[in-house]
Amino acid sequence: MAKKQALGRGLGALLPGAPSPSTHSTADEPQVIGNMAGRICLLTVSQIDNNPDQPRREFPKEALEELAQSIRELGIIQPITVHKVRADKYQIISGERRFRASQIAGLDEIPA
Repeated sequence: MAKKQALGRGLGALLPGAPSPSTHSTADEPQVIGNMAGRICLLTVSQIDNNPDQPRREFPKEALEELAQSIRELGIIQPITVHKVRADKYQIISGERRFRASQIAGLDEIPA
């Protein structure tokens, strides 16, 4: 039996149903992308709040710009981790740099 080659073919080859960089949702509710240990959803940037307990205090602008450029070219490879704080609001657990760089890149939605 031949092994399926997944490396080098993008996130979709590794995670069937993963969002492509150009995937956009128009619904108010998060769009469920897959079902793994948790759920991967596309959340609007306005639904996500920073975590006041974030241990990282400095986010160098140059590094965020570099990450934003990578996100423009490749999309977000690893979704951020969030938890629901209200009906339509989420707080970041991990991925603060990806979130900030996504805002710089001009994304309306981010996988979480």
